[in-house]
Amino acid sequence: MRIVFLGLSITSSWGNGHATNFRGLVQALDARGHDVLFLERDVPWYADNRDLPSPPYGTTELYGSLEELWDRHTGGVSEADVVVVGSYVPEGLEVGRWVQDVARGVTVFYDIDTPVTLRALERGECAYLSPELVGGYALYLSFTGGPTLRRIEQQFGSPCARAFYCLVDPAAYSPGDSGRVWDLGYLGTYSADRQPVLDELLLEPARRSPSGSFVVAGPQYPAGIGWPGNVERIDHLPPAEHAAFYSSQRLTLNVTRADMVAAGWSPSVRLFEAAACGTPVVSDWWEGLDAFFRPGTEILVARSAEEVLGHLSRMDEETRATIGAAARARVLAEHTAEHRAEELEQHVAALTGQTPTGSRRTG
Repeated sequence: MRIVFLGLSITSSWGNGHATNFRGLVQALDARGHDVLFLERDVPWYADNRDLPSPPYGTTELYGSLEELWDRHTGGVSEADVVVVGSYVPEGLEVGRWVQDVARGVTVFYDIDTPVTLRALERGECAYLSPELVGGYALYLSFTGGPTLRRIEQQFGSPCARAFYCLVDPAAYSPGDSGRVWDLGYLGTYSADRQPVLDELLLEPARRSPSGSFVVAGPQYPAGIGWPGNVERIDHLPPAEHAAFYSSQRLTLNVTRADMVAAGWSPSVRLFEAAACGTPVVSDWWEGLDAFFRPGTEILVARSAEEVLGHLSRMDEETRATIGAAARARVLAEHTAEHRAEELEQHVAALTGQTPTGSRRTG
């Protein structure tokens, strides 16, 4: 198939979780023989922080304006078998209307921020999607599953909403042998709604365990946060260093944004990446978590600093390794980029009545 993506970014992972998902998915689709074009708006924020300026799979092209997008790519979008527009695409309303007007293939909205998107739609404040556009996309791929899928169809008018969870590239995320540096760590961009949970589940345990070692990696944290002395700060960690980062922790923390907790069924890409590295994950609780990992055997759940400290104190190396291996096996069985590529093929086939056309290249 000829597939065109219009996404937030594939060239820069700075301050967003979209890039790693797009990279894994495009690479898997390319490996399965599809002709994939990724179109990205050239904006200063990502231009100054590109950690993969020329992805070695598919074709990536930047555009500087809507006029340039239309002039250069109307033909390609019109002729594509599948056109996928992602959430948070700059000027996404105009991009979506253009895609729905000119595309002759299957049009898809790929929402990596579903609860945030739906809340913005209800308020009439979504800059990249409208209820009219929801109804115009043939397929809505949602980061969030569960009851939210019915809501997308019944309340917002999608003709076909399907769960399309985040993914991991197992070639990039695997257990390492860098040795344990930290007892507990966290990787994530600052978010005001996540910060109280991060404070309770990592900073407070650090305060109560001055001999322990902790780390928080990610950009945009305000200067006024009072980091305990035993919490190391890393401002930005490129994806190439994620696996080593996770492998250097006894346990790693997953903190979910408030909108995702409210919706449930919203596993983050960081959750799958950490698990793929064989590092046991301590997560806050949200509805549906136990559909992705079995609590106690594949993941640890904590609602308070006391529970985090309990996990740390009871975690001998054998137990740690067993939980980490079980979580990794679950991810490799269900949540790789290859799985998502196959799912996209199957969804398109169901809409077109054709047999899925992907097949892994052997050469």
